[in-house]
Amino acid sequence: MDSLIAAAARALAVGDVLGALKRVALRHDPPALAIRGIAMAQLGEYGEARELLRRASRGFGPREALARARCVVAEAEVALAMRDLGGSPRTLAAAAATLEARADRANAMQARLIAARRLLLLGRLEQAAAALDRADAHDAPPALAAVAELIAAELALRSLRTAPALAALDRARVAADRASVPALIAEVAGARAALDRPAARRLVGGGEETLRLEQVAELLASSALVVDACRHTLRAGATRVSLARRPVLFALALALAEASPGDVGRESLIARAFGTRHANASHRARLRVEIGRFRTLVKGLARVDATARGFRLEARGARKVAVLTPPIDGDQASLVALLADGAAWSTSALALALGASQRTVQRALAELESAGRVRAVGRARARRWLSPPIAGFTTALLLPAALPPE
Repeated sequence: MDSLIAAAARALAVGDVLGALKRVALRHDPPALAIRGIAMAQLGEYGEARELLRRASRGFGPREALARARCVVAEAEVALAMRDLGGSPRTLAAAAATLEARADRANAMQARLIAARRLLLLGRLEQAAAALDRADAHDAPPALAAVAELIAAELALRSLRTAPALAALDRARVAADRASVPALIAEVAGARAALDRPAARRLVGGGEETLRLEQVAELLASSALVVDACRHTLRAGATRVSLARRPVLFALALALAEASPGDVGRESLIARAFGTRHANASHRARLRVEIGRFRTLVKGLARVDATARGFRLEARGARKVAVLTPPIDGDQASLVALLADGAAWSTSALALALGASQRTVQRALAELESAGRVRAVGRARARRWLSPPIAGFTTALLLPAALPPE
């Protein structure tokens, strides 16, 4: 490595992008192209950065496997920043193995952290935790240690474990201060601020109260029967019934819980569950069938009794019934939560993260765009979707998570 490349690499390591570019801007050899690609990525020019990194990777010879692996890792990080989540993880895993075999442990760790963050964005929390364990960030450089602690904090937040999340964020702040990278320090501060924002709403006596993540965790750990509209589940202590794949049953549960201890009329239940205002005999028969299915699912947690005008939900064991709703209204809450990170997402990446079809995501984006809540940049395959960061609340409960098996 010549002196200019070494100086440019040192400049990039401390966030001095312009200083790095001054040293290699007029060079077109593979190491210089790689440095320029990383620098352009730090400036937000992801398309150009990806092209430079690919040119650099092609330029390295067959005996330069280490340099090519580093380019693969850098390109994977650019893809993550672009929210291009459709690539195969095997290429990144192979690059990590090559780096580890050649004793480049810092870049190998970077590759594994990128893999963990990708899994986190896709809602595959268990796989992300396993990938973070494989990264083994002990004795890591400060910047990588901060990134690892940020991943650990987000995993804890998505599982509503606020105490481990706070501890991880404290460690991330210390590591980021040691690294002296302004963007990293700002990311840690933003993650810490999210803990103090409203995370959900609890419906109480016809009104509502906002709850922070810590209060949400306390409510879910209590003995109350909680109908959780953020994750589409029913919870009572350690018992959990998922209705994420059964929208009709969840609509019934939500309507009954909102009215508890009162009852809900059959016409209202039909409208909530089946989306029709004009009920007929077929709808009423279907309602009886769905109520029977709901009774079977929740028999250990609650009773569903018929009344003169409809049905009533009553929790067993003198429990209270609580309704937890997202901090924002609308069927596209998870979509808005993903876009709230300020990054530009493609429809294919959003579909992967939400576990929905691309066409469903496109329709939802069209509705949000008409309401002025998102905007598109680019055209055709280069089109990306953005929304302004939402500073009023945290979106931790709205972000997608892998659905449990039925």
